Amino acid sequence: MNRTVHVIGGGLAGSEAAWQLARSGVPVVLHEMRPHRTTPAHQTNGLAELVCSNSLRSDDAEYNAVGLLHEELRRAGSLIMWAADLHKVPAGGALAVDRDGFSGAVEQALAQHPNVTIVREEIAGLPPEDWDSVVIATGPLTSPPLAEAIRGVTGEDSLCFFDAIAPIIHKDSIDFSKAWFQSRYDKGEGSDYINCPLTKDEYYAFIDALLAGEKVPFHEWEKDTPYFEGCLPVEVMAERGRETLAYGPGKPVGLTNPYGPKPYAVIQLRQDNALGTLYNMVGFQTKLRHGEQARIFRTIPGLENAEFARLGGLHRNTFVNGPRVLGPTLALKAQPRLRLAGQITGCEGYVESTAIGLLSGRFAAAERLGRELPQPPATTALGAILAHVTGGANADTYQPMNINFGLFPPPPERDERGKRVKGRDRKKLYSDRARVDLVGWLAEADGVLGLETA
Repeated sequence: MNRTVHVIGGGLAGSEAAWQLARSGVPVVLHEMRPHRTTPAHQTNGLAELVCSNSLRSDDAEYNAVGLLHEELRRAGSLIMWAADLHKVPAGGALAVDRDGFSGAVEQALAQHPNVTIVREEIAGLPPEDWDSVVIATGPLTSPPLAEAIRGVTGEDSLCFFDAIAPIIHKDSIDFSKAWFQSRYDKGEGSDYINCPLTKDEYYAFIDALLAGEKVPFHEWEKDTPYFEGCLPVEVMAERGRETLAYGPGKPVGLTNPYGPKPYAVIQLRQDNALGTLYNMVGFQTKLRHGEQARIFRTIPGLENAEFARLGGLHRNTFVNGPRVLGPTLALKAQPRLRLAGQITGCEGYVESTAIGLLSGRFAAAERLGRELPQPPATTALGAILAHVTGGANADTYQPMNINFGLFPPPPERDERGKRVKGRDRKKLYSDRARVDLVGWLAEADGVLGLETA
């Protein structure tokens, strides 16, 4: 038997899966189709490119499920989290990165590992039969031939939704006689975001412009594809009600305008690179045409002369019905030599994709070593997101999901004194329990793979 495992797709999940295989002593070939075949969203040929935001979201491991997943990934030896920590940029309580430095660090680490071979080629269709262990981590932008092949194997129609990208602006084109630096409630360094204030009249004029702006038309086959609720285009939010943005990404709470009265709404920009020269518009994913984006976003106070390093865009995401087609170790029920990883499984988000990539790589490594890897407890973030994509969700209504405490088994409602635990304190119960349960699982899992536990 050939010991090599093939990983198809060099995004976050594929890179993480390859890393976990390699560090377990299993030779891996990582196949990435770029630059031979590009996608509508990628801008570079680098591995682990962040195509949307540069944020991995909250890094609060006490009260936030995403932050807890960060911590679990770090303790499991995640390459993605190592690179993110190495190239983080100011973002309040969030973990945001310099996307070029981050991608470069991931690619360099994989290229230098003696167990990893990187091959630039497209796998157009099912992998060859003699590849007896394969991780498919081609993400939401899976090439049509491979997507069609997976659809044929599973007997399931792929589910699709649209994901939108926010614009990135050159900092030196922002007018700081109107905009100012401040984090909401002065979190983090207290000045991690650039804030652009709008009066009530300016806000309503902006909403009118969004609604009237020319959008990218859909192809006929795309018209019934739903959006992912966690990443709605800004103009779609505006269509849901004129106040939606003022209570969403444009909410003015926790901020103090040094140039005048309290704004009716605030547009925030977050640092996008280590040099601090680029900032992205937080929550402003869009499907407006490029010319319309520049025209409309330049009506925002402080952005009248904005220069865009990248305008927003829209791309189609593809994923399978995980609860129907995936087994407990992420192998396809119809063809177990194939494992899936990342967003193609129906998880949503950079960190969640990384987590499924890590688990898929570890399951494949254990199988190759002739050993059995225990399932992470459902009380951990790793176990909760794995359970969601392999059977915890309702297959009839399956949709992509970010990690959240609603995916965990609920902790006791009362503490040791019998007092009911609610709100923020209850979130900490989830995190405290997860840390305890992770220790035993990680020690056993790392032992199976011959790894040192962090």
